[in-house]
Amino acid sequence: MSKEPAGTLESDRFDDAPHPRETLAFFGHARAEQELLDAYLSNRLAQAWIIGGPEGVGKATLAWRFARFLLAHPDPAAAEAQGARSLDVPADHPAARRVATMALADIFLLRREWNEKTKKHFTEIRVDDVRDITRSFHQGSGTGGWRVAIIDCADDLNRSAANALLKLIEEPPERSLFLLVAHQPGRILPTIRSRCRKLMLSALTQEETVAAVEALGAPWSDAPKADIAAAAARAEGSVRETLRLLGGDAMVFDTSVARLLQRLPQVDWLGVHFLADKLTGRDNEAAYETFMRALERHLDSRVRALSQNGAPAARLIGYARAWDEIRDLARETEVFNFDKRAMVLGIFERLAAAEGVR
Repeated sequence: MSKEPAGTLESDRFDDAPHPRETLAFFGHARAEQELLDAYLSNRLAQAWIIGGPEGVGKATLAWRFARFLLAHPDPAAAEAQGARSLDVPADHPAARRVATMALADIFLLRREWNEKTKKHFTEIRVDDVRDITRSFHQGSGTGGWRVAIIDCADDLNRSAANALLKLIEEPPERSLFLLVAHQPGRILPTIRSRCRKLMLSALTQEETVAAVEALGAPWSDAPKADIAAAAARAEGSVRETLRLLGGDAMVFDTSVARLLQRLPQVDWLGVHFLADKLTGRDNEAAYETFMRALERHLDSRVRALSQNGAPAARLIGYARAWDEIRDLARETEVFNFDKRAMVLGIFERLAAAEGVR
């Protein structure tokens, strides 16, 4: 048996924060929640949904919230007769307890699994993972109600896994629902996208982000309010990123990364080498995630600023190409366990080249 803490074995959980299936409070996205509820109550529920949007804004929480509601209200006519106005299910409801403890026969979770050999999560969702839930999915429903498959996240499906999931979506049992959480829906297999209804979530407001963090309880809610507000402002609407920035010296490190990125196309190579040292040291996963999120925010803000200022197409194309190359470089580094030092140097070379285009 693994000696790892239980939370670390779940790739869809952030550190020791409550898992989305344990989270009953929900902030923002009232329109998206209403769209799911209306579709269900009117018997027009699509069989498969892509719940897309930035990482950490509540996509998985909404997926589990809807699954919990279906478990509590398997008959839409009865739910409407009872006056359901939201997807809220009380904490003391049997469905809420069953979902929180994963004591489920009808809800299936597809995510990156734990690799006992490497003591890390696999870098992708594998075809064997899909086959495992396919076998269970086709078995009889434990309650005679809905079968719900939550894929968190669909971005992690490799090609073979995506094709296996497509077959399951095309040939499902009755009363089946697929909820695909996606940070980048455009990267999902087109044949899967064409069979899904899309529900896009936007970033939370700073106030909603702060409220979501405080609703998680201790130790997150114990942080000074000023620190939570500062982290939420930097996180641009992502609860997950806010939690990351509240941990250890993450905010200081994030600020140092931002300074290096803001100097582009000039590169402070001494600072970049220091950054690379930080990412290649022991126990560097938190620093690596902070770096990658800071990089994503920088790229997003630069492209938006250039677009709004009427920048030449060549500059935008250069940034798009650089982002694709950086994403591939990061994925190869993770999959093949390449040296992160070379990856960091390569990232700054590509960004400097993109920023230097006029």
